[in-house]
Amino acid sequence: MHKFFVGCLFGGLLVSTASAASPRQVISLDGRWQIADGKSATEIPSSFIHTVPVPGLANLAKPAFKDVDKFTSRENMANRVRSKLAPEDWLQKYWVGKVDQDRDYFWYRKTFRAPKERAVALLKINKAQFGTAVWLNGEKLGEYAGCFTASYFALNKAIRWNAENTIVIRIGAHPAVLPDTFPTGSDFEKIIWTPGIYDSVSLIYCQNPVIETIQIAPRIATSEIVVQTKVKNRSTTPVTSSLVHKVKNVSATESISLQPGEEKTFLQTIKIPNARLWSPEDPFLYVLESSTGGDSVTTRFGMREFRFDAATKRAYLNGKVYYLRGSNITLHRFFEDPLCKDLPWDDAWVRKLLGDLPKKMHWNYFRFCIGPVPDRWLDICDEVGLLIQNEFFVWTGGPNWYKGYSRTHDADEMIRQYKDWMRDNWNHPSVVVWDANNETKDAMFGDKIIPAVRSLDLSDRAWENSYNKPAGPNDPVEDHPYLMSGYRVGKYEFKMTNLETMDGAPRPNRLPSYTNPALINEYGWLWLNRDGTPTLLTENVYAHLMGTNVTARQRLDMYAYLLGAKTEFWRAHRHYAGIIHFVYLTCSYPGVYTADHFADVTRLKLDPAFADYMGEAFKPLGVYLNFFQPTLPAGATREFTVMMVNDEAKPQRGQLTLSLETKSGKVLAQTKQPFDIEALGAQTCKLSLTVPSTGGDCVLKATARAGGGTTVSRRWLTVTP
Repeated sequence: MHKFFVGCLFGGLLVSTASAASPRQVISLDGRWQIADGKSATEIPSSFIHTVPVPGLANLAKPAFKDVDKFTSRENMANRVRSKLAPEDWLQKYWVGKVDQDRDYFWYRKTFRAPKERAVALLKINKAQFGTAVWLNGEKLGEYAGCFTASYFALNKAIRWNAENTIVIRIGAHPAVLPDTFPTGSDFEKIIWTPGIYDSVSLIYCQNPVIETIQIAPRIATSEIVVQTKVKNRSTTPVTSSLVHKVKNVSATESISLQPGEEKTFLQTIKIPNARLWSPEDPFLYVLESSTGGDSVTTRFGMREFRFDAATKRAYLNGKVYYLRGSNITLHRFFEDPLCKDLPWDDAWVRKLLGDLPKKMHWNYFRFCIGPVPDRWLDICDEVGLLIQNEFFVWTGGPNWYKGYSRTHDADEMIRQYKDWMRDNWNHPSVVVWDANNETKDAMFGDKIIPAVRSLDLSDRAWENSYNKPAGPNDPVEDHPYLMSGYRVGKYEFKMTNLETMDGAPRPNRLPSYTNPALINEYGWLWLNRDGTPTLLTENVYAHLMGTNVTARQRLDMYAYLLGAKTEFWRAHRHYAGIIHFVYLTCSYPGVYTADHFADVTRLKLDPAFADYMGEAFKPLGVYLNFFQPTLPAGATREFTVMMVNDEAKPQRGQLTLSLETKSGKVLAQTKQPFDIEALGAQTCKLSLTVPSTGGDCVLKATARAGGGTTVSRRWLTVTP
């Protein structure tokens, strides 16, 4: 049984089971449901002999369904065609995807007992894929095409009050059941597509007027919040009431009057005296209590403002420069993993994934990449203090991916779903960037989608538009400097020694804008499976770097060493507002394209070399030893360059030590000098060291000590006679 779905979100509102004083009652339907499959979209199966957890995926059903997730997407077919792993005609023959299962739909069924009659009864399905339709007591209530956003269904016309009711939810068994132009998730490297109701389901009972949505926008300069409330009268008679909001001891009240079926939006301002600001270092949350007399909800929020600035090319948190350090999670790829099972719905596992480990790795920023997370994940991000770049599930690639085959888009449908996506997420202080797509070249996003929805966000968050022109003058652009990607096709033009003469600036013709702030939110091209075997993209990388006669442990150590060095390099040169590694959590099994860094993903044990090297590389006091030569001649005196950065809003003073050591830790040579780095500043130091006559394999270390902490940068080398 899942361990964390104790409430639900309704239009961005945090709600819980009602007390006697609350007119809204929320009943969770999470737990075991009956499930059946079929080809028909209209005929409810007569027999339900399987059960499945909700939230969860259909591959968790008992007994298991055959071929439950066998589907090849158009994007993955394009990848296979390009790699000559599939015939050219696949794209034309299976344009909507290749279905390798004998079903098109899954049907979920559950009974519940309704309370005494209320004016309003709603069903909320936080997220389900692929497409949703609902029947109550045999009567169809409606359909919803979104795969990444919440759907709502009015139950009043079919509900049996104070009696047992049967609800049936139909979802698509694969993406091809929805129209080709609807967003169902596009990912060139996703191999397994598993359907399921993968977020909470709940029943909502209340009176009129109903609070449909609430949006809270902090204004830290004036220590207040702007509250936008959408209220609807779902009855057939007029209603007059008061809309009341309260935070601690401060409240705002407005008289409201609505005609039958009328919906109105109200804007109110509430002072928050001496507001305590939300940040990763202090993730303090307020609660807004809202009521119409007939309905009431509570909404968590943080007093937080976040923006980017083109003039300085930096990110600003609560008005101050804030350097971003972090990683990516591709949850919908982790859904493919044989070890995934019910882990994404285990509260303790998710809290460690998003809280404990990122803190240890000195990460403050994540991109939730090509696929949304359950609402509870963002609740936890709010609580532990993690900034989130929230990406809509679109990766359509460049113009050559489909080799001339046409593709159309339905901007209207995309806009509808982006609006719902914003509605579901805009009250989370952790969500600081809307990410429209990943590695996509399509003017539709900047010309139509973002302009159509941007003004809905009263916090005016930045929009990231990947490889397209940025939609706003201060919006960030993404860079993916995969310096070793040429190794895949046998081009070995890049060597780590090249970093010694590179300045770390974005490469020419790589960014859609050089005047906007830039983020590196992918880099490396060094992926290994958890067992140390190369992925499809990195077989040639390790064969070239290390040969084939090496152990898995040696490859994993090399992976961590090189990735740590690249992280130090990008941070040291300060050309980017943030350095975001790819990828912290994804799938790992034979045949995948990328993989993560867990030695044991079920217990969230990171590979020890990764935790060591990347834990050092991401410390706020960053150290980069600009040296990658494989050998040093014995007896030579050489000057070494060490670059340091300070991400803290306070000065850092201490001592920098450069030492040459044996692998066992014996110091062969050493030199020291003090350093003094201003707040959010950087410093470059030159240190001379005489290499001893002793030869062999060694480690060159640059160690900075300040305020009781240390950061170390290491380089492997051999001292030669």
